[in-house]
Amino acid sequence: MMEFLYFPEDKSDYIPAFIMLVIFMIGAIAAMYLVYKKSKKEEQLFDEKYDDKNFNQMIDNDKSKD
Repeated sequence: MMEFLYFPEDKSDYIPAFIMLVIFMIGAIAAMYLVYKKSKKEEQLFDEKYDDKNFNQMIDNDKSKD
């Protein structure tokens, strides 16, 4: 009934699959680290561009023009 499942008698057949799993896990962790690092850098640039002090100064300047 479940002929599509294959469990080898020789457990050494699992070694290549485990190695590939480890490689992909390391790749996934590295990708997440790079995304996190890029996100932090963009957040810092955003905070520098739209700093609260600059925002409050822009509002004050707009009020003084009126």
